Amino acid sequence: MPAVSESRISDLLDSRPLSARSVLASALLGSDHARLTVAELVAVAGLFGISAGAARTCLWRMVSNGELTGDDGSYALAGRLLERRLRVDEASRGDDAVTSRWDGTWELAIVSLDRRSAAARLELRKSAMALHLAELRDGVWIRPDNLDPQRLPASREVLDRQCTHFHGAATDITPDRLRALFSLEEWANDARALIDAMNAASTTSTRDDSTESFTYDFALSIAVVRHLQLDPQLPVELIPKRWPGHALRTTYRRFDDAYKRRMNTAFRGS
Repeated sequence: MPAVSESRISDLLDSRPLSARSVLASALLGSDHARLTVAELVAVAGLFGISAGAARTCLWRMVSNGELTGDDGSYALAGRLLERRLRVDEASRGDDAVTSRWDGTWELAIVSLDRRSAAARLELRKSAMALHLAELRDGVWIRPDNLDPQRLPASREVLDRQCTHFHGAATDITPDRLRALFSLEEWANDARALIDAMNAASTTSTRDDSTESFTYDFALSIAVVRHLQLDPQLPVELIPKRWPGHALRTTYRRFDDAYKRRMNTAFRGS
């Protein structure tokens, strides 16, 4: 992998020690049905050096916090984690989420409340970004009107409480301003670095089952999913040439499938 890509990847990966919560939440977020048995969750945690006792304690706390539900020896996502699952699913299928035709109009969400708490401002920012809107100026969020208006209902509800919506709007935003608003160059460069990192990891001749190996691939997977959620999902008319969005998604799907197979083999053989 090029030295520049390696340097950028080190910036994109979360270097903090993995917590039991992050491992268990990510395992459920990545599972096919957002549900796993206790035995499966404990086994996954063990791959990252987390004891069975610590995993079970963490699961109990996540149920108490409303992040999981437990039933018949299995756990499923709930609350904020279930909403995150929707965002992850939407990000991973971004090519399908973008409508095939765009009529050239824009969506606007303009803050209409006179007073807002700091918590409300932060909640709006997170929700607007989840919906792939860009902040034109304080309290004014915009994007091309090419996505499903009913996407991510929990995030949409936050905007409904704080904003007045406009659809079918026209704009004279220049291409340079568009690139800056949606940080297109930065997103594309980071996407290419992540693609290089996944390809390098996938083509390594020997992949051991050490905690360090699983931890690196885990961190890389999280970084890719986080980056996919930042894809502005612009209509094809506004996407720069050689845009790496589709390549990032297809590479991630191959990488994720291989990673899950390694994990399944490792904990079932343990």
